[in-house]
Amino acid sequence: MVRVTSGMVLGTKESGVAVFRGIPFAAPPVGALRFAAPRPAPAWDGVRVTTEFGPPPPQPSLFGMDGIGAGGDDWLTVNVWSPDLAANLPVMVWIQGGGYTFGMSGLPEYDGVRLAQDGVVVVTFNYRVGIEGFALVPGAPPNRGLLDQVAALEWVRDNIAAFGGDPGRVTIFGQSAGAGSVAALLAMPRAKGLFHRAIASSVPGPFFAPELAADIAAACAAELGVRPEELSTVDPELLPAVGDEIMAKIAAFRDRCAQVAHRMILFAPVVDGDVLPVNPWQALADGAAKDIDLILGHTRDEQRILTMFVDGSLGEVTEEQAATALDLLAPRPDGARRYREAFPEAGPDELYELVCSDWVFRMPTLALAQAQVAAGGRAHLYVLAWQAPGIGGVLGACHGLDVPLVFGNLDRGQPSLLIGEVTAEATEVSDRMRGAWTAFATDGDPGWPAYTADRLTRVFDTVDEVTAYPEEASRLLWQDHPFSENLR
Repeated sequence: MVRVTSGMVLGTKESGVAVFRGIPFAAPPVGALRFAAPRPAPAWDGVRVTTEFGPPPPQPSLFGMDGIGAGGDDWLTVNVWSPDLAANLPVMVWIQGGGYTFGMSGLPEYDGVRLAQDGVVVVTFNYRVGIEGFALVPGAPPNRGLLDQVAALEWVRDNIAAFGGDPGRVTIFGQSAGAGSVAALLAMPRAKGLFHRAIASSVPGPFFAPELAADIAAACAAELGVRPEELSTVDPELLPAVGDEIMAKIAAFRDRCAQVAHRMILFAPVVDGDVLPVNPWQALADGAAKDIDLILGHTRDEQRILTMFVDGSLGEVTEEQAATALDLLAPRPDGARRYREAFPEAGPDELYELVCSDWVFRMPTLALAQAQVAAGGRAHLYVLAWQAPGIGGVLGACHGLDVPLVFGNLDRGQPSLLIGEVTAEATEVSDRMRGAWTAFATDGDPGWPAYTADRLTRVFDTVDEVTAYPEEASRLLWQDHPFSENLR
């Protein structure tokens, strides 16, 4: 039993770890609070039993998500795993991904028991996604999903000592859109001082200018037959389906923003000048996070799982598809030609995978590390190159593989399909990644040198190595690309 700012909570004990699920960190963002910035959670009398995850925010039923708001509207809840309630341990706060469109903290792959057993307090939480969290709605604060994340971190600051955590040693870590959120928090004045180290895995490059975000919100509203400022009057259960409809019709944005249409990106943080004053690449270049140590990294084969499950063309990419991707995504000027010259033996499948991986995840992540170092900060870079044996091994070191490895949950949740049989090798790779993450959260040293002019990078594989950044050809292709520009 633990007292938090809103009242008493009762958790449970699992494998020697104290576990608390579904603690509200903000008031339900419904009714008069719909599309508003998060407000403090109301206090409760007596003892609140916190053994079940809170309901997820409204979202489409994709990739095993449980769907829309099952279990009520208390969407903004936090979960804590602590190995010792009386200690003063480092804290690791996880921000899940999902393209800013779906995701929930209650998925089995995010269970914090194994990670907490290594001597850290683990925190996960829900935040608003899709239209609720990221649509630019007139009269509503922008980036509500990011504001939810700030509110969760404020809850950690105010309460984590009661769970055996040190509020002065908070590390945020996230993957995919969770990594984009980590990057955004580094650039947000409202998040200053709420965390002290950060880990971002596979940072997505797209950040929206307000004009593009407003156009997408207007298209969503038109699909519902309302004006954008009236979206808050629409039943939350209807909004995710509208997002699906807009995604199917996103070709309408091909002339407006061809890259968004090609990669079917519907939501991203909006560089609005207030909540998010500038995008992370500009912020880090300006020194906004030079006092925060970072781990940044990506997988070797980011795009491959998306080519299989989203594009449906793994092993069947045509020359025309590859040429279109190169024309739209490769850096200017003349990027398509330069890609073909840099990878002369690559066929359509490999070229498609390379340019999509580089545009969405690999080069934005590298550029963020370079911006941090150039401003006088410290960043450790990694690449996950271990070939996942699951699904016949065809997905390689794909997007999302680092999630089960870092959490140590190799046999549960959808990412466990990537692992397949839990072998000694998989366990060893997981142990090394998890050990590096917890060491970094403890004292700032993950076990390999910081990224500098020699570009030393930790490569996680069957046998790890520290070597010069391995994707040199891509690095050279993108070295002059202005990542500080937002999609318009």
